[in-house]
Amino acid sequence: MTRVSKRSLKRKAGRGLGASALITAALALPLSFGTAAHADAPDKTDNKLTAGEVLKPAESVKSRNGQYKLIQQSQGNLVLYGPGNKAMWATPTSGAPAYATMQREGNLVIYNSAKQPLWSTNTAGNPGAYLTVQDDGNLVIYSADNRFLWSRHAYVGSLPSGHTLKTGQWVQSPNGAYKLLMQKEGNLVLYARANKALWTTPTANQPGASATMQKEGNLVIYNASKQGVWTTKTAGNSGAYLAVQNQGNIVIYSKDGKALWSAG
Repeated sequence: MTRVSKRSLKRKAGRGLGASALITAALALPLSFGTAAHADAPDKTDNKLTAGEVLKPAESVKSRNGQYKLIQQSQGNLVLYGPGNKAMWATPTSGAPAYATMQREGNLVIYNSAKQPLWSTNTAGNPGAYLTVQDDGNLVIYSADNRFLWSRHAYVGSLPSGHTLKTGQWVQSPNGAYKLLMQKEGNLVLYARANKALWTTPTANQPGASATMQKEGNLVIYNASKQGVWTTKTAGNSGAYLAVQNQGNIVIYSKDGKALWSAG
């Protein structure tokens, strides 16, 4: 299966992930955990975690309107809180003290106290990228030239190994024409522009389901009870990832770029 090339489009100024947002990103960037040259403390006066800055346990970054706060918790999770101190998003890194760093090559990474990587946004290859907590509650990584790379709602181009799509989250093609959405009734659905459904998993009537690109290579739909209800049967390919391409293909690639499965 041939992969498409990148296209560059400007995003709307001052907006995060509006329906008309135009984006650019690589289909699949290598997972990189290179450490920063030195750790910088976050600037408490802005809403960003810029290249080289680190959030230590109990440190936080707030939106400009003060309604949203991203805090590195002492038990390991990086958590976004909204109004009423309601948790809106968190990394799956609880269990031990950890810290978050916006690395200079563009990756947001959670490390444990032994400096072992636990989780990443998989946005390496974008030197100078930064994380911002927006006034609308979105958590977004932009490149140095303000291209959208990642958010708490959406991935661009690919779902990396070990990552999960929960209800309302999606992977969109780099050109923005296609979106693979985890729906609230349990189906994982590919949409074209104008919300035209092109493909779906047979997993309806499973409210609260999620889709996980497992580390061993399988894409699995789990119901709310964490029982597997559908899979691509691509286990045995550690590091494989799912790509949503500009022509509308959904493909699982091995970590060395071999096509393992396609939605057709």
